[in-house]
Amino acid sequence: MRENFLKVEIKPRNLRSILEQIDMCISKSCVFLHIVSINPENVMIAQKDDLFRKILSEGDIQIIDGIGVALGGSFLGIEVGDRITGVDLMDTIIKKQGKEGLHVLLLGGKANIAEELAECYQKKYPHSFFKGITGIQNIKSPKIEEERQIFSIVADYKPQIIFAAFGSPWQEKWFWDHKTQLKGCICMGVGGGFDFASGQVARAPIVIRKVGLEWLFRLVKQPWRIKRQTRLLSFVLLLLKAKLSSIIFGSEPQ
Repeated sequence: MRENFLKVEIKPRNLRSILEQIDMCISKSCVFLHIVSINPENVMIAQKDDLFRKILSEGDIQIIDGIGVALGGSFLGIEVGDRITGVDLMDTIIKKQGKEGLHVLLLGGKANIAEELAECYQKKYPHSFFKGITGIQNIKSPKIEEERQIFSIVADYKPQIIFAAFGSPWQEKWFWDHKTQLKGCICMGVGGGFDFASGQVARAPIVIRKVGLEWLFRLVKQPWRIKRQTRLLSFVLLLLKAKLSSIIFGSEPQ
C-alpha cells in the first residue's frame, strides 16, 4: 500500500517489519538499502526539490521521524506507519546487531565526533567493528579526493551499515548519487544523530519524547534552530490546505 502524503509517497511500515528487513539485509548482504527519514522539515524541502522528493518516495525503508508526520497522517486520514526517530533506530540497530560482528562506518558530523563515537561503540561492542571519519568537509560541494578516500575505505572495510551525519537533503542525495560505490551497504542519514549518541547534545527526557515534544526541547536548548522551525509552520499550513482541498474537491492539492 502506498499513500500520498503532501506529494511524498509513503509505504506504511511497522517497526517490526523494518527491523526484520534490516536483519535480513545484514545477514544476506543486500545490493543497496537506503533508509530515509520522513519528517516535517524533509517534507517541506521536498515540496520544491523534485529530486529529494523522489529520493524520499523511493527510499527502501522510510521511517516516520517526527510527531508532525504521525499527527499529520491522522489529520488527513492517511496511514503512515510506526513512528521512530533516526537516532533511536540507529541505537536499536547497533544494540541488536552489536554482538554479531557487525561492520559499521560512521561518516560526517562535527570534527572528530565520528571517530570519538566509533571508539565508544567499539568499547561497548568489542565483537563488532566501528570506524568513524569526517570524510567530507562541505557536503554541499564534496571534493573528488574526499569521495575517493571514502570509497577506498568502503572497499577495504566493507561496512554493512553506513550512518552519515551531513544533514538533509545532502546526506540522502549523496547516498542516492553513489549507490554503485556503496553496493552491499545499508545507508542511513542521521542528521545530528551523532551529537545525541555521543552525549554532546542532551536528548529530551523520555516522557517528553513520547508525547512528541522533543522538537520543542531541542529548540529551548538550541535557540538557533528557530529559523529551521519556520518550516514547521509552513508544514501546518500545507496540512490545512490539503485537508480543505480534500473536503471541497476530494483530492490533495497539486
